[in-house]
Amino acid sequence: MLDAEAIAPHLHTRWLGRPLHCFAELDSTNTTAREMAAAGAAHGTVVIADAQRRGRGRLGRSWASPTGKNLYLSALLRCTLPPERLAQIGLLAGVATCETVHEWCGAEIKWPNDVLAGGRKVAGILTEMDGSGGQRVVVLGIGVNLNAELADFPDELRDKAGSLRLASGVPIDRGCFAARLLTVLEARYEQWQRDGFAPIATAWRGLSPLMGRHIRVQEPGAIVEGTVIDLSDDGALRLRLADGGEHRVIAGDVTVLGTAAPSAELSSRSTR
Repeated sequence: MLDAEAIAPHLHTRWLGRPLHCFAELDSTNTTAREMAAAGAAHGTVVIADAQRRGRGRLGRSWASPTGKNLYLSALLRCTLPPERLAQIGLLAGVATCETVHEWCGAEIKWPNDVLAGGRKVAGILTEMDGSGGQRVVVLGIGVNLNAELADFPDELRDKAGSLRLASGVPIDRGCFAARLLTVLEARYEQWQRDGFAPIATAWRGLSPLMGRHIRVQEPGAIVEGTVIDLSDDGALRLRLADGGEHRVIAGDVTVLGTAAPSAELSSRSTR
Protein backbone atom coordinates (compact mmCIF):
# COMPACT_ATOMS: atom_id res chain seq x y z
CA MET A 1 0.00 0.00 0.00
CA LEU A 2 1.14 3.53 -0.80
CA ASP A 3 1.36 5.25 2.58
CA ALA A 4 2.93 8.27 4.26
CA GLU A 5 6.04 6.27 5.20
CA ALA A 6 6.76 5.63 1.53
CA ILE A 7 6.26 9.29 0.60
CA ALA A 8 7.73 11.26 3.52
CA PRO A 9 11.46 10.54 2.89
CA HIS A 10 11.18 12.10 -0.58
CA LEU A 11 8.82 14.99 0.23
CA HIS A 12 10.29 18.50 0.11
CA THR A 13 7.30 20.79 0.67
CA ARG A 14 6.51 23.40 3.28
CA TRP A 15 2.73 23.05 3.41
CA LEU A 16 1.40 20.81 0.63
CA GLY A 17 0.86 17.29 1.90
CA ARG A 18 1.12 18.45 5.48
CA PRO A 19 -1.00 16.71 6.64
CA LEU A 20 -1.09 13.71 4.33
CA HIS A 21 -3.89 11.13 4.67
CA CYS A 22 -3.45 7.74 2.96
CA PHE A 23 -6.22 5.14 2.59
CA ALA A 24 -6.32 1.59 1.26
CA GLU A 25 -9.54 2.32 -0.67
CA LEU A 26 -11.99 5.18 -1.13
CA ASP A 27 -14.96 5.91 -3.33
CA SER A 28 -13.06 8.97 -4.59
CA THR A 29 -10.18 11.02 -3.17
CA ASN A 30 -11.97 14.21 -4.27
CA THR A 31 -15.11 13.23 -2.35
CA THR A 32 -13.12 12.51 0.82
CA ALA A 33 -11.12 15.73 0.48
CA ARG A 34 -14.33 17.75 0.13
CA GLU A 35 -15.73 16.07 3.24
CA MET A 36 -12.54 16.91 5.11
CA ALA A 37 -12.73 20.50 3.90
CA ALA A 38 -16.29 20.82 5.19
CA ALA A 39 -15.04 19.55 8.57
CA GLY A 40 -12.34 22.23 8.67
CA ALA A 41 -9.28 20.51 7.20
CA ALA A 42 -6.34 22.81 6.61
CA HIS A 43 -5.03 24.32 3.40
CA GLY A 44 -2.55 21.88 1.88
CA THR A 45 -4.22 18.72 3.16
CA VAL A 46 -3.67 15.85 0.73
CA VAL A 47 -5.69 12.64 0.39
CA ILE A 48 -4.24 9.57 -1.34
CA ALA A 49 -5.93 6.23 -1.99
CA ASP A 50 -4.39 2.94 -3.08
CA ALA A 51 -7.61 2.24 -4.96
CA GLN A 52 -10.84 4.08 -5.83
CA ARG A 53 -14.25 2.50 -6.24
CA ARG A 54 -15.73 5.49 -8.08
CA GLY A 55 -12.82 7.57 -9.34
CA ARG A 56 -13.98 10.60 -11.32
CA GLY A 57 -12.53 12.40 -14.32
CA ARG A 58 -13.48 15.50 -16.28
CA LEU A 59 -16.90 15.91 -17.92
CA GLY A 60 -18.51 13.38 -15.58
CA ARG A 61 -16.39 10.45 -16.73
CA SER A 62 -15.06 7.69 -14.51
CA TRP A 63 -11.34 7.15 -13.85
CA ALA A 64 -10.03 3.58 -13.96
CA SER A 65 -8.37 2.98 -10.57
CA PRO A 66 -6.78 -0.47 -10.21
CA THR A 67 -5.39 -1.27 -6.76
CA GLY A 68 -1.75 -0.77 -5.84
CA LYS A 69 -0.45 0.39 -9.22
CA ASN A 70 -1.07 4.09 -9.73
CA LEU A 71 -1.42 7.41 -7.91
CA TYR A 72 -4.83 8.78 -6.93
CA LEU A 73 -4.43 12.09 -5.10
CA SER A 74 -6.50 15.10 -4.08
CA ALA A 75 -5.17 18.34 -2.62
CA LEU A 76 -7.26 20.78 -0.61
CA LEU A 77 -6.53 24.43 -1.36
CA ARG A 78 -8.09 27.33 0.55
CA CYS A 79 -7.80 30.51 -1.45
CA THR A 80 -9.49 33.77 -2.34
CA LEU A 81 -10.28 33.92 -6.05
CA PRO A 82 -13.24 34.41 -8.39
CA PRO A 83 -14.72 31.28 -9.99
CA GLU A 84 -13.42 32.25 -13.43
CA ARG A 85 -9.84 31.70 -12.21
CA LEU A 86 -10.56 28.08 -11.32
CA ALA A 87 -9.40 27.00 -14.77
CA GLN A 88 -5.98 28.50 -14.04
CA ILE A 89 -5.50 26.13 -11.10
CA GLY A 90 -6.31 23.17 -13.31
CA LEU A 91 -3.81 24.35 -15.91
CA LEU A 92 -1.04 24.93 -13.37
CA ALA A 93 -1.70 21.44 -12.01
CA GLY A 94 -1.41 20.11 -15.55
CA VAL A 95 1.94 21.87 -15.95
CA ALA A 96 3.23 20.51 -12.62
CA THR A 97 2.04 16.99 -13.43
CA CYS A 98 3.52 17.04 -16.93
CA GLU A 99 6.84 18.37 -15.61
CA THR A 100 6.93 15.60 -13.03
CA VAL A 101 6.07 12.87 -15.55
CA HIS A 102 8.77 14.28 -17.83
CA GLU A 103 11.38 13.42 -15.21
CA TRP A 104 10.59 9.73 -15.85
CA CYS A 105 9.69 9.77 -19.55
CA GLY A 106 8.77 12.16 -22.35
CA ALA A 107 5.44 13.92 -21.78
CA GLU A 108 3.18 16.59 -23.22
CA ILE A 109 -0.12 18.29 -22.36
CA LYS A 110 -3.32 17.89 -24.32
CA TRP A 111 -5.70 20.78 -23.56
CA PRO A 112 -6.65 21.54 -20.94
CA ASN A 113 -4.58 19.37 -18.62
CA ASP A 114 -4.48 15.74 -19.77
CA VAL A 115 -0.89 14.48 -19.75
CA LEU A 116 0.28 12.14 -22.53
CA ALA A 117 3.33 9.89 -22.69
CA GLY A 118 4.06 7.84 -25.78
CA GLY A 119 0.88 9.27 -27.32
CA ARG A 120 -1.31 7.78 -24.57
CA LYS A 121 -3.06 9.49 -21.70
CA VAL A 122 -1.24 8.83 -18.43
CA ALA A 123 -2.68 11.55 -16.18
CA GLY A 124 -5.86 13.54 -15.74
CA ILE A 125 -6.97 16.36 -13.45
CA LEU A 126 -10.32 17.26 -11.93
CA THR A 127 -10.84 20.57 -10.10
CA GLU A 128 -13.90 21.21 -7.94
CA MET A 129 -14.74 24.38 -6.04
CA ASP A 130 -16.89 24.91 -2.94
CA GLY A 131 -17.76 28.09 -1.08
CA SER A 132 -18.90 31.58 -1.96
CA GLY A 133 -17.77 35.11 -1.34
CA GLY A 134 -14.07 35.67 -0.72
CA GLN A 135 -12.92 32.37 0.76
CA ARG A 136 -13.18 29.31 -1.45
CA VAL A 137 -12.12 25.71 -1.20
CA VAL A 138 -10.63 24.11 -4.30
CA VAL A 139 -10.18 20.35 -4.37
CA LEU A 140 -7.60 19.41 -6.96
CA GLY A 141 -7.79 15.76 -7.99
CA ILE A 142 -4.87 14.21 -9.90
CA GLY A 143 -4.76 10.67 -11.23
CA VAL A 144 -1.49 9.35 -12.70
CA ASN A 145 -1.12 5.91 -14.22
CA LEU A 146 2.26 4.77 -12.95
CA ASN A 147 2.56 0.98 -13.17
CA ALA A 148 -0.68 -0.03 -14.87
CA GLU A 149 -0.58 -2.55 -17.71
CA LEU A 150 -2.94 -2.41 -20.67
CA ALA A 151 -4.94 -5.30 -19.16
CA ASP A 152 -5.74 -3.05 -16.18
CA PHE A 153 -7.79 -0.69 -18.34
CA PRO A 154 -11.35 -1.25 -19.61
CA ASP A 155 -11.55 -2.46 -23.20
CA GLU A 156 -12.71 0.93 -24.47
CA LEU A 157 -9.58 2.66 -23.08
CA ARG A 158 -6.85 0.25 -24.14
CA ASP A 159 -6.06 2.12 -27.36
CA LYS A 160 -5.88 5.47 -25.53
CA ALA A 161 -4.65 4.95 -21.96
CA GLY A 162 -1.08 4.31 -20.93
CA SER A 163 1.23 4.48 -17.94
CA LEU A 164 4.71 5.67 -17.09
CA ARG A 165 5.86 2.06 -16.85
CA LEU A 166 4.57 1.29 -20.34
CA ALA A 167 6.21 4.45 -21.70
CA SER A 168 9.55 4.09 -19.90
CA GLY A 169 9.88 0.32 -19.69
CA VAL A 170 10.76 0.40 -15.99
CA PRO A 171 8.67 0.14 -12.78
CA ILE A 172 7.90 3.43 -11.03
CA ASP A 173 8.46 4.04 -7.31
CA ARG A 174 5.03 5.39 -6.35
CA GLY A 175 6.19 7.03 -3.12
CA CYS A 176 9.00 8.86 -4.87
CA PHE A 177 6.72 9.99 -7.69
CA ALA A 178 3.98 11.19 -5.31
CA ALA A 179 6.48 13.22 -3.29
CA ARG A 180 8.02 14.76 -6.37
CA LEU A 181 4.62 15.69 -7.80
CA LEU A 182 3.62 17.44 -4.56
CA THR A 183 6.93 19.30 -4.47
CA VAL A 184 6.60 20.56 -8.04
CA LEU A 185 2.90 21.38 -7.56
CA GLU A 186 3.62 23.47 -4.45
CA ALA A 187 6.31 25.42 -6.33
CA ARG A 188 4.01 26.13 -9.29
CA TYR A 189 1.11 27.11 -7.01
CA GLU A 190 3.31 29.57 -5.11
CA GLN A 191 4.60 30.98 -8.40
CA TRP A 192 1.02 31.48 -9.58
CA GLN A 193 0.10 33.32 -6.37
CA ARG A 194 3.22 35.46 -6.54
CA ASP A 195 3.54 36.19 -10.27
CA GLY A 196 0.08 35.51 -11.70
CA PHE A 197 -0.87 33.25 -14.59
CA ALA A 198 1.66 34.47 -17.19
CA PRO A 199 4.56 32.13 -16.26
CA ILE A 200 2.15 29.19 -15.98
CA ALA A 201 0.76 29.95 -19.44
CA THR A 202 4.29 30.18 -20.85
CA ALA A 203 5.18 26.80 -19.36
CA TRP A 204 1.93 25.28 -20.67
CA ARG A 205 2.67 26.47 -24.21
CA GLY A 206 6.09 24.86 -24.04
CA LEU A 207 4.62 21.52 -22.99
CA SER A 208 1.68 21.44 -25.42
CA PRO A 209 1.88 20.42 -29.10
CA LEU A 210 -1.32 22.31 -29.95
CA MET A 211 0.00 25.76 -30.91
CA GLY A 212 -0.73 26.32 -34.60
CA ARG A 213 -2.50 22.98 -34.99
CA HIS A 214 -5.88 22.50 -36.63
CA ILE A 215 -8.19 20.83 -34.13
CA ARG A 216 -11.75 19.70 -33.58
CA VAL A 217 -13.33 20.35 -30.18
CA GLN A 218 -16.36 18.48 -28.89
CA GLU A 219 -17.91 21.11 -26.64
CA PRO A 220 -21.07 20.58 -24.58
CA GLY A 221 -23.73 20.62 -27.28
CA ALA A 222 -21.50 21.66 -30.20
CA ILE A 223 -18.51 20.70 -32.37
CA VAL A 224 -16.04 23.42 -33.35
CA GLU A 225 -13.03 23.28 -35.68
CA GLY A 226 -10.26 25.81 -35.90
CA THR A 227 -6.56 26.58 -35.61
CA VAL A 228 -5.12 27.08 -32.15
CA ILE A 229 -3.93 30.68 -31.72
CA ASP A 230 -3.00 30.78 -28.07
CA LEU A 231 -3.96 30.22 -24.47
CA SER A 232 -5.92 33.19 -23.11
CA ASP A 233 -5.27 35.00 -19.84
CA ASP A 234 -8.07 33.07 -18.12
CA GLY A 235 -7.00 29.66 -19.44
CA ALA A 236 -9.41 29.35 -22.37
CA LEU A 237 -8.10 28.01 -25.68
CA ARG A 238 -8.29 30.56 -28.51
CA LEU A 239 -9.17 29.24 -31.98
CA ARG A 240 -9.10 30.95 -35.36
CA LEU A 241 -12.14 29.74 -37.34
CA ALA A 242 -12.30 29.16 -41.09
CA ASP A 243 -14.26 32.40 -41.58
CA GLY A 244 -11.56 34.40 -39.79
CA GLY A 245 -13.49 34.75 -36.56
CA GLU A 246 -12.20 33.72 -33.16
CA HIS A 247 -13.69 31.21 -30.74
CA ARG A 248 -12.86 30.61 -27.08
CA VAL A 249 -12.97 27.04 -25.82
CA ILE A 250 -13.80 26.74 -22.12
CA ALA A 251 -14.46 22.99 -21.88
CA GLY A 252 -14.39 20.09 -24.30
CA ASP A 253 -12.47 17.21 -25.86
CA VAL A 254 -9.75 18.03 -28.40
CA THR A 255 -8.84 16.01 -31.51
CA VAL A 256 -5.84 17.15 -33.57
CA LEU A 257 -6.68 17.20 -37.29
CA GLY A 258 -3.45 18.59 -38.76
CA THR A 259 -0.99 21.44 -38.93
CA ALA A 260 -2.17 24.83 -40.11
CA ALA A 261 -0.02 27.21 -42.12
CA PRO A 262 1.64 29.81 -39.85
CA SER A 263 -0.07 33.15 -39.71
CA ALA A 264 1.13 36.57 -38.64
CA GLU A 265 -0.88 36.24 -35.44
CA LEU A 266 0.64 32.86 -34.63
CA SER A 267 4.19 34.02 -35.27
CA SER A 268 3.73 37.06 -33.02
CA ARG A 269 1.67 35.28 -30.39
CA SER A 270 1.22 37.18 -27.14
CA THR A 271 2.88 35.71 -24.06
CA ARG A 272 0.47 37.25 -21.61
